[in-house]
Amino acid sequence: MTYDAVIVDSHVILPQGMVDKNIIIDEGKIIGLTNDLPACDTKIHGNGLISVPGPIDTHVHYGVYSPINEAAKTESHAAAIGGITTMMRMLRLGDPFSSSLQAQLDAASQNHYVDYAIHASIFTPQQINEMNLCVDKGITSFKIYMNLGGEIGHVYMDMPPNSSKLVAANVDVTDEIVEQTVKTAASLGCPVLVHAEDYESCGCGIQTAREKKQDGLSAWSESRSPEFEAKAIKTVSKFGRDYDCVVYFVHIGSEQALKQIQEERKLGTKIFVETCPHYLTLSYEKQNGYLAKVMPPIRTENDQKAVWDALSTNQIDTIGTDHVANQLKLKLDGDDVWSALAGFPGIGTVLPILLNDGVNQNRITLEQFVQFTSQNAAQIFGMFPHKGTLEKNSDADVTMIDLKKEKKVTSELFGGFSDYIVYEGRNLKGWPVKTIVRGELIAEDFEVIGKLGHGQLVKRNISKNS
Repeated sequence: MTYDAVIVDSHVILPQGMVDKNIIIDEGKIIGLTNDLPACDTKIHGNGLISVPGPIDTHVHYGVYSPINEAAKTESHAAAIGGITTMMRMLRLGDPFSSSLQAQLDAASQNHYVDYAIHASIFTPQQINEMNLCVDKGITSFKIYMNLGGEIGHVYMDMPPNSSKLVAANVDVTDEIVEQTVKTAASLGCPVLVHAEDYESCGCGIQTAREKKQDGLSAWSESRSPEFEAKAIKTVSKFGRDYDCVVYFVHIGSEQALKQIQEERKLGTKIFVETCPHYLTLSYEKQNGYLAKVMPPIRTENDQKAVWDALSTNQIDTIGTDHVANQLKLKLDGDDVWSALAGFPGIGTVLPILLNDGVNQNRITLEQFVQFTSQNAAQIFGMFPHKGTLEKNSDADVTMIDLKKEKKVTSELFGGFSDYIVYEGRNLKGWPVKTIVRGELIAEDFEVIGKLGHGQLVKRNISKNS
Protein backbone atom coordinates (compact mmCIF):
# COMPACT_ATOMS: atom_id res chain seq x y z
CA MET A 1 0.00 0.00 0.00
CA THR A 2 1.38 3.39 -1.01
CA TYR A 3 -0.10 6.44 0.72
CA ASP A 4 -0.38 9.93 -0.76
CA ALA A 5 1.82 11.64 1.83
CA VAL A 6 3.54 11.25 5.16
CA ILE A 7 4.57 14.14 7.40
CA VAL A 8 7.86 13.07 8.95
CA ASP A 9 9.97 14.29 11.89
CA SER A 10 7.52 16.77 13.44
CA HIS A 11 6.27 17.11 17.00
CA VAL A 12 2.52 16.42 16.88
CA ILE A 13 0.25 18.20 19.37
CA LEU A 14 -2.63 16.03 20.60
CA PRO A 15 -5.14 16.86 23.38
CA GLN A 16 -3.12 14.67 25.77
CA GLY A 17 0.21 16.28 24.86
CA MET A 18 3.05 16.16 22.35
CA VAL A 19 4.05 12.99 20.51
CA ASP A 20 6.85 12.45 18.01
CA LYS A 21 5.14 10.45 15.29
CA ASN A 22 4.72 10.54 11.53
CA ILE A 23 1.31 11.54 10.15
CA ILE A 24 -0.04 9.35 7.32
CA ILE A 25 -2.31 11.09 4.79
CA ASP A 26 -4.34 9.50 2.02
CA GLU A 27 -7.17 10.84 -0.15
CA GLY A 28 -7.37 14.02 1.91
CA LYS A 29 -7.81 12.20 5.22
CA ILE A 30 -5.61 11.32 8.19
CA ILE A 31 -4.98 7.57 8.13
CA GLY A 32 -3.12 7.51 11.43
CA LEU A 33 0.01 8.36 13.39
CA THR A 34 2.95 5.96 13.31
CA ASN A 35 6.58 5.49 14.24
CA ASP A 36 7.19 3.77 10.91
CA LEU A 37 7.74 5.26 7.49
CA PRO A 38 5.24 3.62 5.15
CA ALA A 39 5.53 3.86 1.36
CA CYS A 40 4.22 7.21 0.11
CA ASP A 41 4.22 9.46 -2.94
CA THR A 42 5.26 12.58 -1.02
CA LYS A 43 7.29 13.08 2.11
CA ILE A 44 6.55 16.36 3.91
CA HIS A 45 9.56 17.16 6.09
CA GLY A 46 8.89 18.34 9.61
CA ASN A 47 12.50 18.81 10.74
CA GLY A 48 11.47 19.53 14.33
CA LEU A 49 8.47 21.69 13.40
CA ILE A 50 5.26 21.45 15.40
CA SER A 51 2.19 19.95 13.69
CA VAL A 52 -1.23 21.08 14.90
CA PRO A 53 -4.79 20.37 13.70
CA GLY A 54 -5.74 22.93 11.05
CA PRO A 55 -6.67 26.24 12.69
CA ILE A 56 -10.19 27.64 12.18
CA ASP A 57 -10.77 31.40 12.12
CA THR A 58 -14.29 31.65 13.55
CA HIS A 59 -14.88 35.28 12.53
CA VAL A 60 -14.00 36.77 9.14
CA HIS A 61 -15.62 39.60 7.15
CA TYR A 62 -14.91 39.46 3.42
CA GLY A 63 -17.11 40.24 0.45
CA VAL A 64 -18.07 43.66 1.88
CA TYR A 65 -15.45 45.97 0.32
CA SER A 66 -14.74 43.76 -2.69
CA PRO A 67 -17.16 41.16 -4.11
CA ILE A 68 -16.90 37.60 -2.81
CA ASN A 69 -15.58 36.18 -6.09
CA GLU A 70 -12.50 38.42 -5.61
CA ALA A 71 -12.46 38.60 -1.81
CA ALA A 72 -12.42 34.81 -1.45
CA LYS A 73 -9.17 34.73 -3.46
CA THR A 74 -7.35 37.50 -1.61
CA GLU A 75 -8.51 36.64 1.91
CA SER A 76 -8.07 32.87 1.65
CA HIS A 77 -4.58 33.66 0.30
CA ALA A 78 -3.88 35.67 3.47
CA ALA A 79 -5.42 32.85 5.54
CA ALA A 80 -3.21 30.19 3.94
CA ILE A 81 -0.03 32.17 4.59
CA GLY A 82 -1.18 32.71 8.19
CA GLY A 83 -1.72 28.97 8.72
CA ILE A 84 -5.56 29.08 8.77
CA THR A 85 -7.15 26.03 7.10
CA THR A 86 -10.85 26.95 7.58
CA MET A 87 -12.26 30.49 7.56
CA MET A 88 -15.78 31.24 8.80
CA ARG A 89 -17.42 34.07 6.88
CA MET A 90 -19.88 36.51 8.42
CA LEU A 91 -22.43 36.75 5.61
CA ARG A 92 -24.41 40.01 5.61
CA LEU A 93 -27.27 40.32 3.15
CA GLY A 94 -29.97 42.98 3.15
CA ASP A 95 -32.28 40.99 0.89
CA PRO A 96 -34.22 37.84 1.72
CA PHE A 97 -32.07 34.68 1.62
CA SER A 98 -34.43 33.17 -0.94
CA SER A 99 -33.38 35.80 -3.49
CA SER A 100 -29.72 36.54 -2.67
CA LEU A 101 -28.06 33.59 -0.94
CA GLN A 102 -27.48 31.18 -3.81
CA ALA A 103 -25.51 33.69 -5.91
CA GLN A 104 -23.15 34.24 -2.96
CA LEU A 105 -22.65 30.49 -2.47
CA ASP A 106 -21.99 29.93 -6.18
CA ALA A 107 -19.48 32.80 -6.41
CA ALA A 108 -17.62 31.58 -3.32
CA SER A 109 -17.42 27.95 -4.40
CA GLN A 110 -14.56 28.23 -6.93
CA ASN A 111 -12.48 30.93 -5.31
CA HIS A 112 -10.97 29.74 -2.02
CA TYR A 113 -7.53 28.29 -1.37
CA VAL A 114 -8.63 27.00 2.06
CA ASP A 115 -11.89 25.57 3.37
CA TYR A 116 -14.64 27.87 4.55
CA ALA A 117 -17.95 27.92 6.41
CA ILE A 118 -20.60 30.60 6.80
CA HIS A 119 -22.54 32.30 9.59
CA ALA A 120 -25.66 34.10 8.30
CA SER A 121 -26.46 37.50 9.84
CA ILE A 122 -30.11 38.19 10.67
CA PHE A 123 -31.53 41.69 10.28
CA THR A 124 -35.23 41.33 9.41
CA PRO A 125 -38.33 39.29 10.30
CA GLN A 126 -38.31 37.86 6.78
CA GLN A 127 -34.75 36.60 7.25
CA ILE A 128 -35.83 34.98 10.52
CA ASN A 129 -38.56 33.14 8.58
CA GLU A 130 -35.93 31.90 6.10
CA MET A 131 -33.34 30.63 8.59
CA ASN A 132 -34.38 27.06 7.76
CA LEU A 133 -33.45 27.75 4.12
CA CYS A 134 -29.91 28.63 5.29
CA VAL A 135 -29.72 25.36 7.22
CA ASP A 136 -30.73 23.46 4.06
CA LYS A 137 -27.77 25.11 2.30
CA GLY A 138 -25.30 24.10 5.03
CA ILE A 139 -25.30 27.35 7.02
CA THR A 140 -25.98 26.24 10.59
CA SER A 141 -25.10 29.27 12.70
CA PHE A 142 -26.60 32.74 12.84
CA LYS A 143 -25.33 36.15 13.89
CA ILE A 144 -27.14 39.03 15.55
CA TYR A 145 -25.79 42.57 15.77
CA MET A 146 -27.19 44.12 18.94
CA ASN A 147 -24.99 47.17 18.17
CA LEU A 148 -26.99 48.11 15.07
CA GLY A 149 -30.20 50.07 15.47
CA GLY A 150 -31.72 53.49 16.04
CA GLU A 151 -29.26 56.28 15.27
CA ILE A 152 -26.39 53.84 14.71
CA GLY A 153 -27.98 51.26 12.43
CA HIS A 154 -25.65 51.98 9.52
CA VAL A 155 -23.90 48.93 8.06
CA TYR A 156 -22.28 47.86 4.80
CA MET A 157 -23.82 44.64 3.48
CA ASP A 158 -21.94 42.16 1.30
CA MET A 159 -21.67 43.23 -2.33
CA PRO A 160 -23.49 41.17 -4.95
CA PRO A 161 -20.99 38.91 -6.80
CA ASN A 162 -19.06 40.65 -9.61
CA SER A 163 -20.15 44.11 -8.42
CA SER A 164 -17.82 46.60 -6.80
CA LYS A 165 -20.29 49.08 -5.38
CA LEU A 166 -20.55 49.47 -1.62
CA VAL A 167 -23.96 48.40 -0.32
CA ALA A 168 -24.85 50.79 2.49
CA ALA A 169 -27.90 49.93 4.59
CA ASN A 170 -29.69 50.99 7.74
CA VAL A 171 -30.97 48.26 10.01
CA ASP A 172 -32.79 48.14 13.32
CA VAL A 173 -31.94 45.06 15.35
CA THR A 174 -34.55 45.42 18.10
CA ASP A 175 -34.89 43.18 21.17
CA GLU A 176 -37.81 41.56 19.38
CA ILE A 177 -35.64 40.58 16.41
CA VAL A 178 -32.99 39.31 18.82
CA GLU A 179 -35.54 37.21 20.73
CA GLN A 180 -37.16 35.75 17.60
CA THR A 181 -33.76 34.90 16.12
CA VAL A 182 -32.74 33.08 19.32
CA LYS A 183 -36.07 31.25 19.46
CA THR A 184 -35.86 30.14 15.81
CA ALA A 185 -32.19 29.12 16.07
CA ALA A 186 -33.02 27.02 19.14
CA SER A 187 -35.79 25.23 17.25
CA LEU A 188 -33.33 24.49 14.40
CA GLY A 189 -30.61 23.29 16.82
CA CYS A 190 -28.22 26.07 15.78
CA PRO A 191 -26.03 28.37 17.89
CA VAL A 192 -26.46 32.15 17.74
CA LEU A 193 -23.43 34.42 17.52
CA VAL A 194 -23.95 37.73 19.26
CA HIS A 195 -22.30 41.11 18.86
CA ALA A 196 -23.22 42.30 22.33
CA GLU A 197 -23.35 46.10 22.58
CA ASP A 198 -26.60 47.88 23.44
CA TYR A 199 -27.21 50.19 20.48
CA GLU A 200 -29.34 52.75 22.36
CA SER A 201 -26.62 53.24 24.99
CA CYS A 202 -23.91 53.41 22.30
CA GLY A 203 -25.93 55.96 20.32
CA CYS A 204 -26.20 58.23 23.38
CA GLY A 205 -22.54 57.74 24.25
CA ILE A 206 -21.38 58.66 20.76
CA GLN A 207 -23.62 61.72 20.62
CA THR A 208 -22.34 62.98 23.99
CA ALA A 209 -18.68 62.46 23.04
CA ARG A 210 -19.12 64.26 19.71
CA GLU A 211 -20.90 67.19 21.33
CA LYS A 212 -17.94 67.50 23.70
CA LYS A 213 -15.59 67.45 20.65
CA GLN A 214 -13.75 64.41 22.01
CA ASP A 215 -11.51 62.44 19.65
CA GLY A 216 -9.17 59.47 19.51
CA LEU A 217 -9.44 55.80 20.42
CA SER A 218 -9.94 56.67 24.10
CA ALA A 219 -13.06 58.70 23.21
CA TRP A 220 -14.24 55.86 20.99
CA SER A 221 -13.87 53.39 23.86
CA GLU A 222 -15.53 55.71 26.35
CA SER A 223 -18.51 56.32 24.02
CA ARG A 224 -19.13 52.54 23.87
CA SER A 225 -18.53 51.62 27.49
CA PRO A 226 -18.11 47.98 28.58
CA GLU A 227 -21.30 48.59 30.59
CA PHE A 228 -23.18 48.63 27.28
CA GLU A 229 -21.67 45.24 26.47
CA ALA A 230 -22.76 43.87 29.84
CA LYS A 231 -26.30 45.19 29.30
CA ALA A 232 -26.63 43.44 25.92
CA ILE A 233 -25.08 40.23 27.31
CA LYS A 234 -27.73 40.21 30.03
CA THR A 235 -30.61 40.74 27.59
CA VAL A 236 -29.66 38.02 25.11
CA SER A 237 -28.57 35.52 27.79
CA LYS A 238 -32.08 35.62 29.23
CA PHE A 239 -33.47 34.74 25.78
CA GLY A 240 -30.88 31.96 25.57
CA ARG A 241 -32.18 30.48 28.82
CA ASP A 242 -35.84 30.95 27.88
CA TYR A 243 -35.48 29.05 24.61
CA ASP A 244 -32.58 26.75 25.49
CA CYS A 245 -30.34 28.17 22.77
CA VAL A 246 -26.55 28.12 22.65
CA VAL A 247 -25.22 31.70 22.71
CA TYR A 248 -21.75 32.39 21.32
CA PHE A 249 -20.39 35.82 22.21
CA VAL A 250 -18.07 37.19 19.54
CA HIS A 251 -15.08 39.50 20.11
CA ILE A 252 -15.17 39.80 23.91
CA GLY A 253 -12.41 42.14 25.09
CA SER A 254 -13.35 43.78 28.39
CA GLU A 255 -13.18 42.63 31.99
CA GLN A 256 -16.77 43.74 32.60
CA ALA A 257 -18.12 41.70 29.68
CA LEU A 258 -16.25 38.63 30.95
CA LYS A 259 -17.69 39.10 34.45
CA GLN A 260 -21.23 39.45 33.11
CA ILE A 261 -20.79 36.25 31.08
CA GLN A 262 -19.69 34.40 34.24
CA GLU A 263 -22.91 35.59 35.94
CA GLU A 264 -25.08 34.42 33.04
CA ARG A 265 -23.34 31.03 32.95
CA LYS A 266 -24.15 30.60 36.65
CA LEU A 267 -27.82 31.29 35.83
CA GLY A 268 -27.72 28.43 33.33
CA THR A 269 -27.25 30.03 29.90
CA LYS A 270 -25.21 27.84 27.56
CA ILE A 271 -22.45 30.22 26.53
CA PHE A 272 -19.31 30.07 24.44
CA VAL A 273 -16.86 32.98 24.29
CA GLU A 274 -14.59 34.21 21.51
CA THR A 275 -11.89 36.85 21.86
CA CYS A 276 -9.65 38.39 19.22
CA PRO A 277 -5.90 39.00 19.00
CA HIS A 278 -6.35 42.79 19.25
CA TYR A 279 -7.91 42.51 22.72
CA LEU A 280 -4.82 40.56 23.80
CA THR A 281 -2.26 42.94 22.32
CA LEU A 282 -3.63 46.48 21.90
CA SER A 283 -4.98 49.13 24.25
CA TYR A 284 -6.17 52.66 23.54
CA GLU A 285 -3.63 53.84 26.11
CA LYS A 286 -0.81 52.79 23.77
CA GLN A 287 -2.27 53.16 20.25
CA ASN A 288 -2.09 56.37 18.23
CA GLY A 289 -4.21 57.32 15.24
CA TYR A 290 -7.41 55.61 14.19
CA LEU A 291 -6.17 52.37 12.58
CA ALA A 292 -7.17 50.26 15.58
CA LYS A 293 -10.77 51.53 15.60
CA VAL A 294 -12.99 48.50 15.99
CA MET A 295 -16.33 47.48 17.54
CA PRO A 296 -16.29 46.79 20.46
CA PRO A 297 -13.32 49.12 21.00
CA ILE A 298 -9.90 48.08 22.22
CA ARG A 299 -9.85 48.83 25.95
CA THR A 300 -7.30 49.40 28.70
CA GLU A 301 -4.17 47.45 29.58
CA ASN A 302 -6.10 46.20 32.58
CA ASP A 303 -8.77 44.74 30.30
CA GLN A 304 -6.03 43.18 28.18
CA LYS A 305 -4.69 41.41 31.28
CA ALA A 306 -8.19 40.21 32.19
CA VAL A 307 -8.61 38.68 28.72
CA TRP A 308 -5.26 36.84 28.99
CA ASP A 309 -6.24 35.58 32.45
CA ALA A 310 -9.59 34.33 31.12
CA LEU A 311 -7.82 32.66 28.19
CA SER A 312 -5.18 30.93 30.27
CA THR A 313 -7.86 29.58 32.66
CA ASN A 314 -10.03 28.33 29.74
CA GLN A 315 -12.92 30.72 30.36
CA ILE A 316 -12.62 31.71 26.69
CA ASP A 317 -13.28 29.04 24.07
CA THR A 318 -12.09 30.37 20.72
CA ILE A 319 -10.03 33.04 19.00
CA GLY A 320 -11.53 34.72 15.95
CA THR A 321 -9.86 37.60 14.17
CA ASP A 322 -12.89 39.74 13.25
CA HIS A 323 -10.77 40.27 10.11
CA VAL A 324 -12.16 43.00 7.87
CA ALA A 325 -10.76 43.17 4.35
CA ASN A 326 -10.84 46.96 3.91
CA GLN A 327 -8.35 49.57 2.66
CA LEU A 328 -6.75 52.72 4.04
CA LYS A 329 -8.55 55.18 1.78
CA LEU A 330 -11.88 54.00 3.21
CA LYS A 331 -10.60 53.30 6.70
CA LEU A 332 -9.40 56.88 7.22
CA ASP A 333 -12.03 58.65 5.15
CA GLY A 334 -12.34 61.68 7.42
CA ASP A 335 -10.35 63.58 10.00
CA ASP A 336 -11.54 62.20 13.33
CA VAL A 337 -12.25 58.88 15.01
CA TRP A 338 -16.00 59.20 14.36
CA SER A 339 -15.62 59.23 10.59
CA ALA A 340 -12.98 56.46 10.46
CA LEU A 341 -14.19 53.02 9.46
CA ALA A 342 -14.34 50.35 12.18
CA GLY A 343 -12.49 47.08 11.68
CA PHE A 344 -9.11 46.01 10.27
CA PRO A 345 -7.42 42.94 8.76
CA GLY A 346 -6.00 40.22 11.02
CA ILE A 347 -6.40 36.72 9.58
CA GLY A 348 -2.70 36.42 8.73
CA THR A 349 -1.37 37.44 12.13
CA VAL A 350 -3.55 35.54 14.63
CA LEU A 351 -1.29 32.47 14.91
CA PRO A 352 2.04 34.34 15.18
CA ILE A 353 0.54 36.67 17.80
CA LEU A 354 -0.72 33.73 19.88
CA LEU A 355 2.62 31.97 19.48
CA ASN A 356 4.73 35.06 20.25
CA ASP A 357 2.66 36.56 23.08
CA GLY A 358 1.05 33.35 24.34
CA VAL A 359 2.97 30.11 23.86
CA ASN A 360 6.48 31.59 23.77
CA GLN A 361 5.77 33.62 26.92
CA ASN A 362 4.23 30.66 28.76
CA ARG A 363 0.82 32.28 29.06
CA ILE A 364 -0.83 29.35 27.27
CA THR A 365 0.36 25.82 26.45
CA LEU A 366 0.52 24.34 22.96
CA GLU A 367 -2.40 22.09 23.92
CA GLN A 368 -4.45 25.19 24.80
CA PHE A 369 -3.33 26.82 21.55
CA VAL A 370 -4.88 23.87 19.68
CA GLN A 371 -8.10 24.11 21.70
CA PHE A 372 -8.52 27.86 21.11
CA THR A 373 -7.58 27.84 17.43
CA SER A 374 -9.11 24.59 16.24
CA GLN A 375 -10.69 21.94 18.44
CA ASN A 376 -13.26 24.07 20.31
CA ALA A 377 -14.42 25.88 17.17
CA ALA A 378 -14.90 22.58 15.32
CA GLN A 379 -16.95 21.20 18.22
CA ILE A 380 -19.10 24.32 18.71
CA PHE A 381 -19.90 24.73 15.02
CA GLY A 382 -20.60 21.12 14.05
CA MET A 383 -17.36 20.43 12.15
CA PHE A 384 -15.88 17.91 14.58
CA PRO A 385 -14.39 15.29 14.03
CA HIS A 386 -13.73 16.21 10.36
CA LYS A 387 -11.99 19.35 11.57
CA GLY A 388 -10.28 20.28 14.82
CA THR A 389 -8.41 17.03 15.36
CA LEU A 390 -5.74 14.73 13.92
CA GLU A 391 -7.75 11.58 14.65
CA LYS A 392 -8.01 8.79 12.09
CA ASN A 393 -10.49 9.65 9.28
CA SER A 394 -10.48 13.39 10.04
CA ASP A 395 -9.67 15.82 7.22
CA ALA A 396 -5.92 16.10 6.71
CA ASP A 397 -5.80 19.77 7.75
CA VAL A 398 -2.41 20.32 9.35
CA THR A 399 -0.49 23.51 10.03
CA MET A 400 3.20 23.20 10.73
CA ILE A 401 4.74 25.78 13.02
CA ASP A 402 8.28 26.96 13.63
CA LEU A 403 8.32 28.27 17.21
CA LYS A 404 11.75 29.86 16.74
CA LYS A 405 11.07 31.61 13.42
CA GLU A 406 11.23 35.40 13.75
CA LYS A 407 9.69 37.70 11.20
CA LYS A 408 8.51 41.30 10.92
CA VAL A 409 4.84 41.87 10.15
CA THR A 410 4.02 43.79 6.96
CA SER A 411 0.73 43.99 5.11
CA GLU A 412 2.43 42.81 1.87
CA LEU A 413 3.35 39.52 3.53
CA PHE A 414 -0.15 38.09 3.22
CA GLY A 415 -1.32 39.17 -0.23
CA GLY A 416 -4.77 40.16 1.00
CA PHE A 417 -7.00 43.01 -0.21
CA SER A 418 -5.93 45.34 2.62
CA ASP A 419 -3.02 47.74 2.16
CA TYR A 420 -2.27 48.17 5.88
CA ILE A 421 -2.07 46.17 9.09
CA VAL A 422 -2.26 47.37 12.70
CA TYR A 423 0.78 45.25 13.62
CA GLU A 424 3.03 46.76 10.91
CA GLY A 425 6.70 46.38 11.83
CA ARG A 426 6.12 44.22 14.88
CA ASN A 427 8.70 41.45 15.22
CA LEU A 428 6.99 38.15 16.10
CA LYS A 429 8.58 34.86 17.07
CA GLY A 430 6.68 31.70 16.13
CA TRP A 431 5.15 31.38 12.63
CA PRO A 432 3.24 28.86 10.56
CA VAL A 433 5.51 27.68 7.73
CA LYS A 434 3.38 24.99 6.03
CA THR A 435 -0.41 24.96 5.60
CA ILE A 436 -2.02 21.69 4.52
CA VAL A 437 -5.73 21.55 3.64
CA ARG A 438 -7.28 18.10 3.09
CA GLY A 439 -3.88 16.64 2.28
CA GLU A 440 -2.76 19.34 -0.17
CA LEU A 441 0.14 21.64 0.69
CA ILE A 442 -1.44 25.07 0.09
CA ALA A 443 1.21 27.40 1.50
CA GLU A 444 4.87 26.97 2.35
CA ASP A 445 7.36 29.52 3.69
CA PHE A 446 5.02 32.50 3.20
CA GLU A 447 4.13 31.57 -0.36
CA VAL A 448 0.84 30.15 -1.60
CA ILE A 449 1.52 27.13 -3.80
CA GLY A 450 -1.90 25.46 -3.73
CA LYS A 451 -4.68 25.53 -6.30
CA LEU A 452 -7.35 28.21 -6.26
CA GLY A 453 -10.70 26.48 -5.81
CA HIS A 454 -9.27 23.74 -3.58
CA GLY A 455 -11.18 25.24 -0.63
CA GLN A 456 -14.65 23.80 -0.08
CA LEU A 457 -17.70 24.73 1.96
CA VAL A 458 -17.42 22.61 5.11
CA LYS A 459 -20.30 20.23 5.78
CA ARG A 460 -21.58 20.82 9.30
CA ASN A 461 -23.67 18.70 11.62
CA ILE A 462 -26.53 20.03 13.68
CA SER A 463 -26.67 18.57 17.13
CA LYS A 464 -29.30 19.55 19.62
CA ASN A 465 -26.82 20.87 22.16
CA SER A 466 -27.24 19.25 25.52
